[in-house]
Amino acid sequence: MKFIETRGNDGCKKSEVEFSEAILSPSASFGGLYVPSSLPIFDETFLTAHLQSSYKELAKDILKSFEIDIKDEILDKALSRYDEFDDPKNPVPLSKIEDNCFVSELYHGPTRAFKDMALQPFGFVLSALAQEKGENYLIMAATSGDTGPATLETFKNQNNIKVACLYPDGGTSDVQRLQMVTEEAKNLKVIGVHGNFDDTQNTLKALLASQDFKEELQKREIKLSAANSVNFGRIIFQTIYHVSAYIELLKKGEIVMGEEIYLVVPSGNFGNALGGYYAMKAGLPIKKILISSNKNNILTDWIENGVYDLTTRELIQTSSPAMDILKSSNVERILFDKFGATRTKELMELLESKGGYSLTKEELEMLQEDFEATYATDEECSAFIAHYASKDYIIDPHTATCIKAFKEFVPDDAKCVIYSTAEWTKFAPTVAKALGSDEVHGDIEALNFVKNKCGVKVPPMIEKLFEKEIIHSVVVPKIGIKDEILKFL
Repeated sequence: MKFIETRGNDGCKKSEVEFSEAILSPSASFGGLYVPSSLPIFDETFLTAHLQSSYKELAKDILKSFEIDIKDEILDKALSRYDEFDDPKNPVPLSKIEDNCFVSELYHGPTRAFKDMALQPFGFVLSALAQEKGENYLIMAATSGDTGPATLETFKNQNNIKVACLYPDGGTSDVQRLQMVTEEAKNLKVIGVHGNFDDTQNTLKALLASQDFKEELQKREIKLSAANSVNFGRIIFQTIYHVSAYIELLKKGEIVMGEEIYLVVPSGNFGNALGGYYAMKAGLPIKKILISSNKNNILTDWIENGVYDLTTRELIQTSSPAMDILKSSNVERILFDKFGATRTKELMELLESKGGYSLTKEELEMLQEDFEATYATDEECSAFIAHYASKDYIIDPHTATCIKAFKEFVPDDAKCVIYSTAEWTKFAPTVAKALGSDEVHGDIEALNFVKNKCGVKVPPMIEKLFEKEIIHSVVVPKIGIKDEILKFL
């Protein structure tokens, strides 16, 4: 399968590339992204064939159905990363919290967030390709809290790879920050940035597209790639667990083959939702994808009104910081799939030059065929956390936003899957406050409060964080990022 460009071709780059090329060099013509030229088919025949498959078996078949140019032995070793999850036989448990609502727990990997589901195998694939080619790569990552730890974890001590990870100083939870700044591997550099996530992501995208920066790297015989979901290597692995969730519902007898379900996805950069969209386009029986946001609800405006407007907004810090994003990169891939390259280029150029764009009435109707959206306030999320804790199920604040969408849009006679993107331990102070603690301030006290009140365990990789030495203490303005990375190299 070939991969093509969301904004058309500039005459300098290839008009279509193999998967390996798309993930090693993810920046396409005119600053666009790569997308598959076609999709595989996940129909009843495919689903039936995998009713007895393990997650790894299903994952490999999905990857092979995309016809990617990666050797089987590399895929097998990459997928073996799931053996390090809490339950190797079931790395993505599905928990029932209401008669018609199920939670896909995507956080049972080493950094306790859904990014491990994609980055653990993806990191191995990219490293293996670099070693095969005898090339050295700088992997850039901008994080709102979860991509950073997962990227550092998968690439640490990998040959031919260096990583520069950018995070907004003060814009992540304490646990998320500690997961990054305590990493010891010599091939990793973590840089705090004065600003918000959009500042770090915009800088990353500018550096990926910068000829001057690439020339600086060329002098050092280093090539440039990215670990954010601008890289389709992330998205392909995020498509798998949507298919897995449907099969799990079939196995549990909760649905019959062909029955349509709703997906509820907490969304910041839109990669998780995009994986569900591709699965739906490939034939998975999905009625609609429900997008939940926090008060940075620009995606709600886009899906409800067709307006994507950055000019009237300032980023708000909320209790669900991984979704404190205004510029969602993967929206571009939806635009391309719906409206084609010419219109996508036009809309993305308007976003960059004017700060926004509006869809036509017909375009909005096309978008709303597949998506609905809402948002939850911090207060609503706190109430949802308390409610489910009283039923012995602990959710984090990002997952809590999904409850609002479930209640608003899912009929009683339909089933839905909520995607839980992080374990509660990454946001313990917020959870503790929701459970009635007025005195808790730091993460250690909050973790202990929730653990004692609810009788739940804190995994060792979280408990040990607070004993580790801070290795990366640099915080710079965004204009200082480039120099800091070059100094590291």
